[in-house]
Amino acid sequence: MLEKNDKVLFELIQKESNRQETEIELIASENYTSLDVMEAAWSILTNKYSEWYPWKRYYAGQEYIDQIENLAISRCKELFWAEYVNVQPLSWSPANLAVYIAVLNPGDKVLWLSLDQGWHLSHGHPLNFSGLLYDIIPYTLDKETMLIDMDEVERLAIENKPKMIIAGFSAYPRNLDWKRFREIADKVWAVLMADIAHIAWLVAGGVLENPVPYCDIVTSTTHKTLRWPRWAIIMSKEKFGPAIARAVFPWVQWWPHEHLIAAKAVAFLEALKPEFKTYAEQVVKNAKILAEELINHKFRVISDGTDNHLILIDVFSSFWVTWKEAELALEKVWLSTNKNMVPYDTRKALDPSWIRIWTPAVTTRWMKESEMKIIAKVFKEAIINKDNEEKLNELKTEILNLCKNFPIYKK
Repeated sequence: MLEKNDKVLFELIQKESNRQETEIELIASENYTSLDVMEAAWSILTNKYSEWYPWKRYYAGQEYIDQIENLAISRCKELFWAEYVNVQPLSWSPANLAVYIAVLNPGDKVLWLSLDQGWHLSHGHPLNFSGLLYDIIPYTLDKETMLIDMDEVERLAIENKPKMIIAGFSAYPRNLDWKRFREIADKVWAVLMADIAHIAWLVAGGVLENPVPYCDIVTSTTHKTLRWPRWAIIMSKEKFGPAIARAVFPWVQWWPHEHLIAAKAVAFLEALKPEFKTYAEQVVKNAKILAEELINHKFRVISDGTDNHLILIDVFSSFWVTWKEAELALEKVWLSTNKNMVPYDTRKALDPSWIRIWTPAVTTRWMKESEMKIIAKVFKEAIINKDNEEKLNELKTEILNLCKNFPIYKK
């Protein structure tokens, strides 16, 4: 129908579909949902308002809507061993805002990983509500190892007595010591919050340790690594549930989008299946070999590798190419990447030295170790030949052929 009724939009969607099929997606926040997830997201449920929570709605006609939301909640609880789950947050930042409102008062102290050390704006930066309303105390990475300095975290916690400690990251390629974070939080009677937007799927797949048993509150997006709809979730100990529920509705937002909650229910079920564990394991295998190959190609990789799915590459000191030059060259050969600040970068925030990549999207296409070696080779050759259009066209053909062998959606 869309092709007939809105040809312009239909053609743009088709072009974007073709772009996704013919490019290697390495941007560290993008993945591909299943067709089942998309079917639920496009469903007739988009027609329904459902203000408040199951069995407490202000609107009539909620019998099946309530069952769908409760189904999503129960599957999420099973997946992450959570006591309380809220599936209504519209996205990551509102989810984090709801947590702050639920457990803090304006001016309370919050200990977080500094943005330039691998964290996110929504946890304490002055450009965000968090930095404007709360007293933010940053902890950092050790300059030599590029690992979180847990002794510094403990020292800062004891000195400042924060009301909340946040663990998690947006650009950190190593595991976190959830047990140590818990011990530190207990020493100063702080709420321990984890943001696992970047590792939720590895936790769901059993590849990384689950922070939910250690933390008071855990937030996550659902569209990045989990291959789910664009949404967010909040999980917590039961005692925090009423405050979080009240913060999500009515303090932060009003209408939940039940068609996307249904899509989450589908995705939670997918993650509970054995093949999701196989997928998560392959993501880490791919990331490790891709990091190794990039190092072999003379790239500087932060912390000399990865424990998860993220790889941070210093393109400037490796080949004296700016991130923008590297990004443009890689885009010409159909490798999509994004710039990122890392600890102790000497360049400006909007013009950093580093590119952040990951392996979930290529693994969704079921590429494996041998394909990672091809990607690493093309990555290097594209950058050193950034001004050689003939060579870049050759490399683009190589990537196109790779994509044809590993389609996103098999017909």
